[in-house]
Amino acid sequence: MKINKINEMSSPELEKELSELKTELFKLRFSHATHGLDNPLKIKEVRRDIARIKTVLRKRELADANK
Repeated sequence: MKINKINEMSSPELEKELSELKTELFKLRFSHATHGLDNPLKIKEVRRDIARIKTVLRKRELADANK
């Protein structure tokens, strides 16, 4: 997911996307542990998307606190 798309989303949408990505990460890790994945780099991509969303949410939280 691109950072531009993340910045355009509202905070509730980001929270929803974050929970979906965490669920997807769990499923990917489980699949990788049991029978392997076709594309193990997908785990890395999902982890980075989670980090991007958390960063944007935290940035917004700090901006609201400074107002």
